[in-house]
Amino acid sequence: MDISSKKLPIILIIVLIGILIMQFVSNDNSTPMIDPETCELYIVDSQINVKTYLDEFNQKCLDFKNLNK
Repeated sequence: MDISSKKLPIILIIVLIGILIMQFVSNDNSTPMIDPETCELYIVDSQINVKTYLDEFNQKCLDFKNLNK
C-alpha cells in the first residue's frame, strides 16, 4: 500500500477510532466502591491512586455491620 493512496488515511482513521473506543470501554473507574470499614462509597483516581470519598453510605453494608454487633 502506497502512502499516497486514498485508502491509507481512511484505514488509519478507523484504527485510531477503534483504539479510542477500546480505551473508553476498558476504563471503568467511575463505578463507586464500598469501604469495608465505614461502608462509605468512594472512587479511586487511577492517575494518582487516591481514594475520593463521595459522602454517601451503602445502607445494606450498614445494616449488615449492625447485625454483627
